[in-house]
Amino acid sequence: MDLVDDGTATAGNQPEYTVSELSGAVKRVIEGEFGLVRVRGEVGRVSRPASGHLYFDLKDDRSVIAAISWKGQVGRMQVRPEEGMEVVATGRMTTFPGQSKYQLIVEDVAPAGAGALMAMLEKRKAALAAEGLFETGRKRPIPFLPLVIGVITSPSGAVIRDILHRLRDRFPRHVLIWPVAVQGQECASQVAAAIRGFNAIAPGGTIPRPDVLIVARGGGSLEDLWGFNEEIVVRAAAASDIPLISAVGHETDTTLIDYAADLRAPTPTAAAELAVPVRLELLATLDGLAARLLRGVVQGVTGRGQRLRDLARALPRVETLVTTPRQRLDAASVRLGAALGLAVAKKRASFDRVAGRMQPSALRALVVRQRDKLAACDTRMLRAIAVRHERREERLASLAARLAPALGRLMTDAARRTGEGRARLAVLSDRLAAAPQARLTRLADRLEALDRTRQTLGYTQTLQRGYAVVRGDGALVTDKAGAERAAGLEIEFHDGRLSLGTRGSRRGKGDEDQGGQGQLF
Repeated sequence: MDLVDDGTATAGNQPEYTVSELSGAVKRVIEGEFGLVRVRGEVGRVSRPASGHLYFDLKDDRSVIAAISWKGQVGRMQVRPEEGMEVVATGRMTTFPGQSKYQLIVEDVAPAGAGALMAMLEKRKAALAAEGLFETGRKRPIPFLPLVIGVITSPSGAVIRDILHRLRDRFPRHVLIWPVAVQGQECASQVAAAIRGFNAIAPGGTIPRPDVLIVARGGGSLEDLWGFNEEIVVRAAAASDIPLISAVGHETDTTLIDYAADLRAPTPTAAAELAVPVRLELLATLDGLAARLLRGVVQGVTGRGQRLRDLARALPRVETLVTTPRQRLDAASVRLGAALGLAVAKKRASFDRVAGRMQPSALRALVVRQRDKLAACDTRMLRAIAVRHERREERLASLAARLAPALGRLMTDAARRTGEGRARLAVLSDRLAAAPQARLTRLADRLEALDRTRQTLGYTQTLQRGYAVVRGDGALVTDKAGAERAAGLEIEFHDGRLSLGTRGSRRGKGDEDQGGQGQLF
């Protein structure tokens, strides 16, 4: 800046930038200097909005860098960053002019060593265990002999061949295979979808519903087996209504799905052995049980027959058993005749005593008492009827007295409502009579406005400003070549049209001298 004599500042030779120009220059410098970088640091704040993008911070003990992964990049990540995890992020540096900040566009994230993976695995295991997904009480028993077995694994690996071979040797069963990726970015989502898919099969449908599921994969490194440590796989296994056997890796390999599964098998082959018994062993066991059952039945029948014969020898003869009861029956028969005669005599004496007391005077006295009692009841009944009749008449008079004022109020209210209805009807009639005219007026105004718009947009208004329309042989001409080809031209101005005749009449003097076609203008 320079100062003039009056003390005001004047611009020097330095160039002036707009804010956008300066931001763009800074963006080009940073992106050109740091095209592709790998940054190691600890993951700080992690944000996952509904858009699917991933926002997080990379930090060390002194600095913080904002990092972003777009939705497509997040879907390709094998390991997704979590807060507190130490990672190596690969991406490119750029700026965000809207907030005057620089940031790292992350394309891939890798844990900074196996220690970081194990720390993240233990943290995730503790969080899921706290939710009760690994509790022993929620695990279901594996069916002894399933009819259908669902296998979730890669269709091209040796694992599925080993499982099918072992099932065929032990006890052939109907097997449904759901092909999935057993490592890589799509592993977790495909395995979780397969578990949910098998559970979604309706019992009794065209596709049989499995009685047990096997999630299988061969051995590998911690990174290769990482898909079976993802939370989505663990939750799908814990939520499965079908008993699930986990057979991921070899015997020394452990993943989080092993804790959520109902049963863990050390190898995929062992999973097939745990799913079904040995058919030949079952047949041998069945034969042994049948033989034991036959021996038990024979021995039981023999023992009971011998016991029956032993008890029969201890019983006395039938004649001895019925001799005493027969003698008691004879003695009772002798006493029965005399007892019946004595009972008849007692009943006859009692009847004679009662008949002696039954005299005509006693019957007349009884009739008189019953008649007096009936007259007293008749008097009380007439009195009660009269009292009830009086009470009903009094209640009817009270209701009649209340009915007249109520009827008057109803008639008054009806008249008032009728008047109000007539007033509303008159207002609506006036509105109905005025509505067509108002409607026609609005439509006329709108039609007039549309006509003005049509005239404004038409080409005749353009002709008023000094333009013209050229037609050749009745068609619109828009270029010189079209005008030269036309036999006759017609020019339309705002106040009329002008015809220029045929091609020969348009030749000028210079054209005749040259022997060619001249120019129109």
